[in-house]
Amino acid sequence: MTVQVRIPTILRSYTGGASEVTAAEGTLRDVIAGLDADYPGLGGRIVDDGGKLRRFVNVYVGDEDVRFAQGLDTQVASGSRVSVIPAVAGGALDVVANVGQMA
Repeated sequence: MTVQVRIPTILRSYTGGASEVTAAEGTLRDVIAGLDADYPGLGGRIVDDGGKLRRFVNVYVGDEDVRFAQGLDTQVASGSRVSVIPAVAGGALDVVANVGQMA
C-alpha cells in the first residue's frame, strides 16, 4: 500500500514539480529510500551522509514530528500523510539584542 508525501516548493525540482507524491509504506527510512529511488537526489536533501535527518528539515507523519517519535524508524502506515518541511532559520538577532540599548 502507499502513503502520500507532501513535497515543499524548494524540493519540487526533484519531483518534476509535483507537490505530492506516493511512496510505499514502511519505516520513514524506507519511505525516504523509496522516494530517492523514484526521484534521484531527493533522499539526500532530507537525510545527511551520516543517515540522520538533516538539521534544517522537519518531517511529520500525520501531525507528529518524527524527531519526537522514533525518527527515521517511525512507522508510516498505508494511507498516512508524510510532510517534508524545510525549517526557517536566521533573522536579525543583533537587532533584537540592540533594541534595549536604543532607549
